[in-house]
Amino acid sequence: MSTVTLPPAGDWIRGITIRQPWTTCILAGKDVENRPAPWSWRGLVLLHAGAATERTPLRDPLVATAIRGRALPTRAVIGAARLTDCHQDAAGTAPCSRWAQPDVHHLVLADVQELALPVPWLHGQLGPWRPTQDLVD
Repeated sequence: MSTVTLPPAGDWIRGITIRQPWTTCILAGKDVENRPAPWSWRGLVLLHAGAATERTPLRDPLVATAIRGRALPTRAVIGAARLTDCHQDAAGTAPCSRWAQPDVHHLVLADVQELALPVPWLHGQLGPWRPTQDLVD
């Protein structure tokens, strides 16, 4: 049986911290993450549910439908995805996704995978962050 040797965690993967319920919405099909600034990173990202849960979005029908019956863990990595693009929609054009907000940058996510169990992690941050090898393992 052969084994695959991956490069150190900081070289091929990043983490992204997202407040709930948005992190769980991504696991349920939300294909963009709205951010105030562009990101240059492309590749694999760990989806980290931050410490806070925003209550107002829970009343939005799109969000409520996406998270129905799902737990909203916080302070844990709950999935992984491939970040394929970052853009802003051009003025006067239709949004790139039903999840896209106007006048912000859209991180386009693909190949989203939910972890079988949340991995507790207390060290998220706003921009892309480098996970430790221990977390990736």
